[in-house]
Amino acid sequence: MNYLDEMPERIIEPGKESFSSAERLGHLIAREMKRDPHLYLFSPDETTSNKLDAAYEVSARAWNLPAEIWDLPESTKGRIVELLSENALFAAQVGHVLGNKEQAFMTSYEAFFQIISSQIIQHLKFLKQVEEADWRKNPDGTPETFPAINLLSTSTCWRQDHNGFSHQSPALISTLLSIPNRRVNCIFPVDDVAATAAFDFMLASTNVVNLTTFNKTEEPRFIDKNHAKFQYDNGGASIFGFASNCGEQETPDYVFTSAGDIVTREAIAAVRIINEDLPYLKIRFINVAALSYNAIGTTKNQLENSTFSQYYSDNCPIIANFHGYPETFKNILKNYTSPARIRVHGFEEQGSTTTPFEMLSLNHASRYDLALDVARDQGREDLVIKYESLIELNHSHARELGTDISI
Repeated sequence: MNYLDEMPERIIEPGKESFSSAERLGHLIAREMKRDPHLYLFSPDETTSNKLDAAYEVSARAWNLPAEIWDLPESTKGRIVELLSENALFAAQVGHVLGNKEQAFMTSYEAFFQIISSQIIQHLKFLKQVEEADWRKNPDGTPETFPAINLLSTSTCWRQDHNGFSHQSPALISTLLSIPNRRVNCIFPVDDVAATAAFDFMLASTNVVNLTTFNKTEEPRFIDKNHAKFQYDNGGASIFGFASNCGEQETPDYVFTSAGDIVTREAIAAVRIINEDLPYLKIRFINVAALSYNAIGTTKNQLENSTFSQYYSDNCPIIANFHGYPETFKNILKNYTSPARIRVHGFEEQGSTTTPFEMLSLNHASRYDLALDVARDQGREDLVIKYESLIELNHSHARELGTDISI
């Protein structure tokens, strides 16, 4: 089943409409559970909170104890396994995938996925040994195959408006991307269309771990189905022409790049600000849909150095906005080009229970923080003062009223 075929062939005004990637993935899981009676969803007590609750339309929770009248729909045949223990859930998911060779998804709040990092690493070691052990080979000599371990990471660090600092950690991304293998994909769908492409990719994957990170909030829809497919087929990155004022054959003055939905939205807004204040600058915008060890792209389709040079040019500054820790993305970009070109923004372990824009500002990942890089580089002190003043204005508004200024 190719669910991406259902998505729009053209987006007339990128960014005008907003949709929830989480809700889209919830509906896709429900449909796939209906199509595949062996697919399971493993979740803590947050299936509804994470907006994946469409799955309840197809299956009840798994439950073997007596049911009380106040209990929600539960059944011994339920395929939604809810248990407030990521360790137990991951073990059950691996058992289902390895024992039955059937599909499964596991979801959790982003901050608590790191709890199972050692278990994920052990599974990756198992997959490595499968490739080496003769008795795990297929008759044609190829390694035994298993469906991917698919992890859906949401309720992320950027939107913890009520839970605060304890619920803010993208650490699993850094952990998995630091492991020297070709068995991990970290996927960052920019919108609901890209999330659909990610879902198709996860279902088709074998002998890998896929960590797909997305927010449950409604975010702008930027790309059509052909663009989303292009990213997976061509090294995990693409030029966002609608956010660029530099043609593909031109040399940009700056390249903006991003990986993650909220940080992409902010980076696009930063480019709009620069276009208004410094219209003579040529800016190219590149979105990254997936990362793997030391590379942009997936384990099967990584961005070539020649394509990187074509997209990112060879000399101009690169200003990046990343969902996770800045050094994680910078270390990958350094494999393609000089680190002197690169300035990466991302989560810096700042903030707590605060407003969405304040979270971005506190971590220097807001549109104004990105615009400041260009203003300082261009020696425009007037714009530096302007952007810093706007950041402070938003700080004051958030502290006093608990809301963000509409921007």
